[in-house]
Amino acid sequence: MTSHSSPVAFTTAAQSIPPNVFADMDRKVAAAVAGGADVIDLAKGNPDAFPAEFICDVAKTAVDDPANARYSPFDGKPSFLQAAANWYRGTYSVELDWHTQLFAVEGAVDGLAALTAVLVSPGDAVAYADPYYPSYHCMTVMAQGEEILLPSLPERGFLPDLDAVPGETWERVKVLILNYPNNPTGAQAPREFLERAIELAHEHRFAIIQDFAYAGLGVKDQQISILSLPGAFDVAVEVCSLSKMYAMAGWRAGFIAGNDDIVSHVKQYHYQMGSMITSSIQDAGTAALESDQSCVRELAERYARRREIVAGGLREAGLDVFDSDGGIYAWVHAPEGLTGERFADLLLERAAVAALPGTCFGHVGKDYVRFSLLKSEDLLREAVERVVAILG
Repeated sequence: MTSHSSPVAFTTAAQSIPPNVFADMDRKVAAAVAGGADVIDLAKGNPDAFPAEFICDVAKTAVDDPANARYSPFDGKPSFLQAAANWYRGTYSVELDWHTQLFAVEGAVDGLAALTAVLVSPGDAVAYADPYYPSYHCMTVMAQGEEILLPSLPERGFLPDLDAVPGETWERVKVLILNYPNNPTGAQAPREFLERAIELAHEHRFAIIQDFAYAGLGVKDQQISILSLPGAFDVAVEVCSLSKMYAMAGWRAGFIAGNDDIVSHVKQYHYQMGSMITSSIQDAGTAALESDQSCVRELAERYARRREIVAGGLREAGLDVFDSDGGIYAWVHAPEGLTGERFADLLLERAAVAALPGTCFGHVGKDYVRFSLLKSEDLLREAVERVVAILG
């Protein structure tokens, strides 16, 4: 088929889209599989779990509701927003006005993109920890913002040292993006860290976006909503996703909560540039949020068992594994003399195990790889055995 070039120039944003850092590994895995390798793919962050039966039952019933074939309310169904407010109250003792401090979005990335659109103008400085989730980089570049990377080193538990950032740098920051529990490292932020971020935001007048995509999947007393802390509503919004908590990744549902002025501007942007979560999915999400959260605890316990299989097994083999209790990944230092990229290549070539090199997540991770925990315990054990075999 003949290809045709565009008759016009593309926008600055379109021309500045960074490459997808995950695509290269996908191609490598596909090539290995095509060559006959039995690859255990631990590179992906795609949940292998299925939503709880009661969530699915509500979704099936909701599809047959004629009202759900109509357009959903612009902000999201009141029942969904009220359920989100009740979830915040019951889980984190946070009081929200669902009319003004909550907005439904099609997953965390949809919320992050809308927030970037309303908060970041060309030249604005956006700060976030390195290692980072790649969308922060991509969205900042496409908005023509300036990146300020905050190194998150192992000796600090992969948390950035906020007080090591000069005051004049904070004065330039427009937005600080946080992500705890963290992807890729699994680091969790203690209360004192989040409180200090809020203090700095007040002092230097910047906004905080807390990407709370892994809520519920860590140690309970370290699962802190930033909105539960004093002064947070003056400066912060939190982006929540149902993808990981309830294994609803393909269903695309979440919400933004917090500062009502920021939420209001996101709403106005989204009314013109976005679409709302499918109504039947909102009904299923309502059921999930209003449940006793035992399904979330079961998932967290499942991932904790899997983390012990992977992290424990690789530690016994002599690898340095970050001691994390949160998230759905194991963050592993490559063996001495190997970069993360070279180690990931060797794992795929010699062990038929796919893991992502830490360079996918910034500069600090160049000597690390990220193993996903989103396979069965049997497959994870086999993957560890394969890795141990090539190390030996």
